[in-house]
Amino acid sequence: MKQDIFYYPLMKIGIIGGGQLGKMMTQQAKKMGFYVTVLDPTPGSPAGQVADKQIVGDFYNEQKLRELVNESDVTTYDIEHINTEALKQLENEGHHILPSPRLLEIIQDKLKQKEALTKKKIPVPRYEKVETPDPAFFEKFGFPLVQKARKGGYDGRGVVVLRNKANLENAIKAESFIEEFVDFEKELAVIVARNTAGETRCYPVVEMVFDERANICDLVIAPARITKEVEEQAKEIAVNCVEILDGVGVFGVELFLTREGQVLVNEIAPRPHNSGHYTIEACVTCQFEQHIRAISGLPLGSTKLLTPAAMINLLGEGSGKPVIEKLRQILSIPGLSFHLYGKSTTKPFRKMGHVTIVDENLERAIEKAEKVKKTFKIKGMTG
Repeated sequence: MKQDIFYYPLMKIGIIGGGQLGKMMTQQAKKMGFYVTVLDPTPGSPAGQVADKQIVGDFYNEQKLRELVNESDVTTYDIEHINTEALKQLENEGHHILPSPRLLEIIQDKLKQKEALTKKKIPVPRYEKVETPDPAFFEKFGFPLVQKARKGGYDGRGVVVLRNKANLENAIKAESFIEEFVDFEKELAVIVARNTAGETRCYPVVEMVFDERANICDLVIAPARITKEVEEQAKEIAVNCVEILDGVGVFGVELFLTREGQVLVNEIAPRPHNSGHYTIEACVTCQFEQHIRAISGLPLGSTKLLTPAAMINLLGEGSGKPVIEKLRQILSIPGLSFHLYGKSTTKPFRKMGHVTIVDENLERAIEKAEKVKKTFKIKGMTG
């Protein structure tokens, strides 16, 4: 057993990515006494505003990645689109990078991710690699179908639904694969944490409701309104996914619940996830503290849900400097917590913040979240 003695700061943590996930990770790490350095191309990034230090640089810049890793005891990330070859080399040199760059390499390629899960008999929608993107190929697979870019997709980008032959003009031109269009009852998600000792903890299963205009998560409901049987099935599958990948850290596992009651894995995120933001107010240990615990070799915290909650994403409208409307009005809602990410400009559907409402009555929490959605706005002011 390691000697249970620490010095201040407890450890130096490097985070590749300075967005909102990196910011909330940093806030929890600083609360616990860690020193945090972030790497992000935008000076004064959301995470850079609260970290001890920000290195300004691109996620594919080998020199900047080496600079970050060299001055960190352990390095993690809040985004998948980074230079895995450089990270693998640094890991081979003895640096601690978690989750592993080799795991990230699988996750980055959504087809490889599907193949890795299929090999271990994890239930996923029927899929096929796009070898020849001609109409006959898509027709043979069967409409409606979903086409996904193998790499680079994020927040609804790189995914198109092709309902019939006429939609093929919208097909993705990059390397891709297709999968069946799942007639789901609900979209679910589970946050799973696993530390360096192999200890695993699972958060409650939640429901995700998507904004169909941009295929982006809009509302998260905790706990999910599902049967105990479905809940246990979803948790078991999610934990299996992380263990199969030998993951260390926090992972967001997105799932479909079909109308026949089957649970299928949609995608896995190797980092804290949008569906877990509610844990800051509603759980004993939030997903961001849990991630820091996991990658630094500390015991995991309790994932107990203290109260039902609803989380709504605050999405940008228009472009330019953020103009925040109806803030006083929503802050008067009982049980509401407001998070603004600190992004200096807004864009249509850009995640600018989120609101979590806790309430002993779940339906009442959802009603309050819907009220926020209708009244609160973050618009862009040009000039």
